[in-house]
Amino acid sequence: MFRLNLKIALRNLWKNKTSSFINVIGLAIGLAACLMLLLYVTYEWNFDKQDKNSEHLYTVMTNIPGDDGKVAKTFEGSTTALGPLLKAEIPEIKHLARMNYLKQALIAVGDNGFKKLGKFAEPEILKLFNYQYINGNASTAMQNPKSVILTESTAKVLFGSTQVLNRTVRYQDKEDLTVSAVIKDLPDNTSATLKFDFLMPWAFYEMVDNSAKDLNWGNFSFVTMVSLDPKADLTKVNEKIEKVVKAHLEQANQPYFLYPFSKLHLYGKFENGVSVGGDIEQIYLFVGLAFGILMIACINFMNMATAKSEKRAKEVGIKKTIGANRVSLIMQFLTESMVLTFISVIVAIALLEIFLPTFNNLLNIRLSIRYFSASGWMWILGIVCLTGLIAGSYPAFYLSAFNPIQTLKRRIKSGGIFAINLRQVLVVGQFCFAIVLIISTMVIYRQIQFIKNKPVGFDVNALIEIPQEGELKTKFEVIKSQLLKSGAVTSMFQSSVGLSHRGQNFMDIRWDGMVKPQNTQLFNQLSTTYDFIKTNGIKLIEGRDFSEKFASDTAAVMVSASAIKAFGYENPIGKSVTVFGDKFNIIGVFDDYVWDSPYKSNNPMVVFFDENRTGTVTMRLNEANPIAQNIATITQITKQLNPAYPTEISFLNSIYLEKYNSEKTLGLLSNIFGGLAIFVSCLGLYGLVAYSAEQRTKEFGVRKVLGASLFNLMQLLSLSFVKMIIVSIVIAAPLSYYLMDEWLTKFEYHTEITWWIIPVAGFGTLLMALVTVSFQAYKSANANPVDALKYE
Repeated sequence: MFRLNLKIALRNLWKNKTSSFINVIGLAIGLAACLMLLLYVTYEWNFDKQDKNSEHLYTVMTNIPGDDGKVAKTFEGSTTALGPLLKAEIPEIKHLARMNYLKQALIAVGDNGFKKLGKFAEPEILKLFNYQYINGNASTAMQNPKSVILTESTAKVLFGSTQVLNRTVRYQDKEDLTVSAVIKDLPDNTSATLKFDFLMPWAFYEMVDNSAKDLNWGNFSFVTMVSLDPKADLTKVNEKIEKVVKAHLEQANQPYFLYPFSKLHLYGKFENGVSVGGDIEQIYLFVGLAFGILMIACINFMNMATAKSEKRAKEVGIKKTIGANRVSLIMQFLTESMVLTFISVIVAIALLEIFLPTFNNLLNIRLSIRYFSASGWMWILGIVCLTGLIAGSYPAFYLSAFNPIQTLKRRIKSGGIFAINLRQVLVVGQFCFAIVLIISTMVIYRQIQFIKNKPVGFDVNALIEIPQEGELKTKFEVIKSQLLKSGAVTSMFQSSVGLSHRGQNFMDIRWDGMVKPQNTQLFNQLSTTYDFIKTNGIKLIEGRDFSEKFASDTAAVMVSASAIKAFGYENPIGKSVTVFGDKFNIIGVFDDYVWDSPYKSNNPMVVFFDENRTGTVTMRLNEANPIAQNIATITQITKQLNPAYPTEISFLNSIYLEKYNSEKTLGLLSNIFGGLAIFVSCLGLYGLVAYSAEQRTKEFGVRKVLGASLFNLMQLLSLSFVKMIIVSIVIAAPLSYYLMDEWLTKFEYHTEITWWIIPVAGFGTLLMALVTVSFQAYKSANANPVDALKYE
């Protein structure tokens, strides 16, 4: 029976080439879009879950209390003093490792020097994670303080091989480190907190950075990760942590707690110290988008199948007359559906292979189809079977229900009011989905543009940064003199961090008239030199920049406008603040600028004068010269003074563009797959118009014989479909307005949904639908009436 059904299915597909082609293309596009989105969703869902211990791995989060008794901020960061205390006092902790945030550093073999992501961590990091060792092992890899673990790709870049145990590399052109192990590269979907190119022991970190050696409670620039006993109760462990910290630190007012590390990527948004979601909302959106497009493709198949129902009616009638039961007919039509779906999935995989590299480039990720993965094929086959059943179920049950007498007399009923309404509901649903996508895409685009156009607080154009490493740390005045003399730059300064940065937060600050015993507001710190304001172009509200004319500036600070608001100072110039026990005078107040997230207000900032705190050199290019000429001059001069390090030049405007990546991804995917949804929806509309035209062939023939014009016949056929599109617009407009209004409220700074977006989206959809309908309507209305009437 299956063989016969398969033969009939192939014969019918070949006989109806046009409809089969439309069905295959529609299903293929739907399946390809669905699979591509699900690949991306799987990539995001598996972030930090590759390790077999991931479910027992936790990171320490810090809550910063606010003035109203609520938590003002929650972030992944802890102090150096916390780790040893937890390890000694919390028995449920099996392993604990402190580590720094990732930072690019120079690693070289001979003259081959490269900037790579370096990380310092305590040895127990090798027990927290199951790294795959190519050479070396976990027990000896971090015994020597001056050792280094390389990833496979880093070893190949440096040495051209992974057989490099006990070879020597040079770190930051200062220290020689011995290669103690080579591990497999970490997966792409590993959080930036953990991803590295080379790993070094904490003991070495204490040699090169005093902040690592100093056990303090005020510097939150470190990460603490633990693995708990599988039987441990997380709630009880967090209660113990709170008690232990308060018992050992009377002034501790920032509660710490453990949070599952594998959840942080998708559930990293916290309000009042509790996770309230995060990127998981985008994942839900993309899952809905994936299956929404696939469902539209399935609806297209149903519409095209019912459009050809009259041609299959006699076949059904004859088969029923000679004894075929309804089950056998259902199996026949489902077989046709599965065959068509199988062909579609082959085309879909071909489309996926063609467009996946482009998709990866757009999102800057590396997705691939694992053809030898059993679980991957199970998912694909599951989606194919589900698609085939959904797409073929309605036509199968619809066609198999025909009455044999009526079918042989060519009196085909449409299936009653319910069946007609069902098809209308399907079309309305299709276009509701498409219109919501169009409106959402427009709102997302406007939000991205709103944030992009929102002033960052200084002039980012012609502003560049280079990391201050090697000789640049000690020869800043030399390079400043040479660059200014060359005319490539007009001004420059050095600072502890770049203008755009994360971290560097502190709370140990007091001011005159402070009523609380301790400060609970997070402040941000930056140390710099002369020409800070002159170079970056930040608006100076009152006071002055640091100046060589005033020797007292070593004990002076500039503060942001939000800092003055926190202090409550009315005439701040000359007033003092105490930071880390030292007193500083305020000499300038500058306007707040965006140094972290552009979507919310940043913490108040305090800028110190300190020529010994190095990190980044910021320069303003001379706009009278070509940019390429300026860059070439800067590269030449810095290379002469600092030959061991490559010259890395970053444009500030590019750095700030990266801050919009999350919403940019959302807008990009909405654009791409929204367009596909509209295209596939129009294919479905074409199918329904074809169905309606086929049902009314004789009616059109009679009307044309009686004098109906081509326009009248087109209007007659198109009107009902235009009504359905209008109904879709009426339903989709308030729905999309509500959804996007909810999405916008998640941003402190956001645009508004302007009145013209909905009419434009509605008119655009209606225009595309009219083009689709008009093509088929013209074809039907222009047909020869003799062909329609000659069989009567």
